[in-house]
Amino acid sequence: MKALTISKSETLRSVIISSFALLLIYFTPAISHLINFPLYLIEPMRLMLILAMVHSNRQNAFLLAISLPLFSFAVSGHPVFYKMLLISAELLLNVWLYFMFLRIFKNSFTAMLTGIVISKAVYYLVKAILISLAVAGPGLFSTPIWIQVLTTLIFSGYAYAMLNGKEMETSAKGSK
Repeated sequence: MKALTISKSETLRSVIISSFALLLIYFTPAISHLINFPLYLIEPMRLMLILAMVHSNRQNAFLLAISLPLFSFAVSGHPVFYKMLLISAELLLNVWLYFMFLRIFKNSFTAMLTGIVISKAVYYLVKAILISLAVAGPGLFSTPIWIQVLTTLIFSGYAYAMLNGKEMETSAKGSK
């Protein structure tokens, strides 16, 4: 059995990312009001999840996937309970798919893009079922599709840029 070892710097990065994530989620309504722009359109929970997947570790990403929607629900009552569960499930699926596809594709852009697209598809499928059962209110999409496509491409490009640089740096050090 492989031992779980996390360095002090990785632990520090995880704590910083998690703390910033909670602060961002807590202050998103106030920041949105101040800048007169609905920040939810850029998916702040997924943004923080991407940062965790790229800059900390898998465990921290899974922890944020569960805790960010729960924290948002606890401090603001938004999203509503069923949607909080649905968002947590989507984010958990996103993390799991990303790390699975990263092993398969060996390409962070493809892994991130595929993970986000599949987790969103599952989210909208379940949400459509909940709407048809009258558990959820009407309206399948609250964020326009073009914005979701754009943020997905940006998040995937970011993962590729950050992780591709790390891979190139590691291979350069190994060849010396």
